[in-house]
Amino acid sequence: MNKTRLIRKLFVPRLRQLDQYATDAEFLQRKVLIRLLRKGKDTKWGTEHDYGKILSYEQFAKSSPVNTYEELKNYIDRMRHGERDVLWPGQVRWYAKSSGTTNDKSKFIPVSKDGLNDTHYHGGADAVTWYLHNNPKSRLFDGRALILGGSHAPNYSLPHSLVGDLSAILIENINPLANLVRIPKKSTALLSDFEIKRERIAEESIGKNVTNLSGVPSWMLSVLNCVLDISGKQHLEEVWPNLEVFWHGGVAFTPYRKQYNRIITKPDMHYMETYNASEGFFGLQDDPTDAAMSLMVDYGIFYEFIPMNELGNEQPNVVPLWGVEKGKNYAMVISTSSGLWRYLIGDTIRFTSLNPYKFIITGRTKSFINAFGEELIVDNAERGLEVACKATDAEVREYTAAPVFMDEHGQCRHQWLIEFDRKPDDLDAFARRLDLALQTLNSDYEAKRYKDITLQQLEVIPARRGVFDDWLRQQGKLGGQHKIPRLSNDRKIIDEILKL
Repeated sequence: MNKTRLIRKLFVPRLRQLDQYATDAEFLQRKVLIRLLRKGKDTKWGTEHDYGKILSYEQFAKSSPVNTYEELKNYIDRMRHGERDVLWPGQVRWYAKSSGTTNDKSKFIPVSKDGLNDTHYHGGADAVTWYLHNNPKSRLFDGRALILGGSHAPNYSLPHSLVGDLSAILIENINPLANLVRIPKKSTALLSDFEIKRERIAEESIGKNVTNLSGVPSWMLSVLNCVLDISGKQHLEEVWPNLEVFWHGGVAFTPYRKQYNRIITKPDMHYMETYNASEGFFGLQDDPTDAAMSLMVDYGIFYEFIPMNELGNEQPNVVPLWGVEKGKNYAMVISTSSGLWRYLIGDTIRFTSLNPYKFIITGRTKSFINAFGEELIVDNAERGLEVACKATDAEVREYTAAPVFMDEHGQCRHQWLIEFDRKPDDLDAFARRLDLALQTLNSDYEAKRYKDITLQQLEVIPARRGVFDDWLRQQGKLGGQHKIPRLSNDRKIIDEILKL
């Protein structure tokens, strides 16, 4: 019996709604904003900013400044202690633990019931909607989904309130019927020790008909290699012959593509990118031939954008979705159904299309190197590494980079610490190709490299196998949705890893 053929019909009506993204994005976004304002008008935040009187985006933009986590932290802490109606109506019991700020080790992002249903779960359903549309012969629902998640812990002493990885929150709250089609079992999925979890997932999944995977590429790769080790097989299709798609997000897939191609050799395997963060579900790759993702404009999220060249200005020009331009780098600002109001999320994106609105992630507002005016962003780094790997037949597993401000010879450069899955035969040739690729991709970097006057050629240090995992373990961040910071404007992270 083809279960997928029957279930597919349930997704057809949503496909027609998604077609509106190309024609009605502004209307849909204005509708989302009014809905959020009506829900939030009687909260502490809503009354302080007169949300009950706001009837348009233009009024909303004047109601409050853009906020970072620091501005919302006291409100969120009150919510975590059980106070109701602070940033969002009612009591919010779930908090996604995310990487920290300048002042704190961790951020705690509120995840309301509304946020779960109208944003995060909605995104998962739409991922399936577009996948089934693009793959009419799919047998997705005739097997199991291997979903990789993190863990959670009690939130203060508040009953039934927890903090943890977003993935753990999603697993904890998912419809129980979903457990019939997913693995591993819930108790395994929520284990905090990733090394134990990895082996148990492998043991539970071998022998099951796994058709699809969901998770962060780096951690999923570790699980899949464990599956191969335990099963004694060389390729995953020998373990799961009906495997057809991997929905991935959290980190760029480019550095891991060769490694996945090596362990999954079937020609009809699909890879679809998602943009799902603790703060919300923002984007989906709806077209397998286009790396850009569609911005999800009818969820419980209202979007605004700050041009990157204005970020940090006292009064930057903040624009709504219908005010963006193609090819420009923006910092993303969101207002959500979990109570994040005009919140600077920290991610940067660039639109590749405005009809519909499609984009690529270019990096983080705090993940860049601009020590000498070079403005190197993560997108440059990922694409540069792809060029260098292709030229030297190398494979990169993990990396981080930071500036060397001045060495004993008075020289300045970028230092890259790279853990290779396959080392290049000539490390100097790899470094040269990477350096030249970055100059091609970034005119500011090219200008600073001119005749070695400001910057000398970058340096590549090969890292021992497992050093990045050791650093994450030392930080208490091994597994889950944690990731290696790629680019830093100071040497704190790279020096900590170098010591290991």
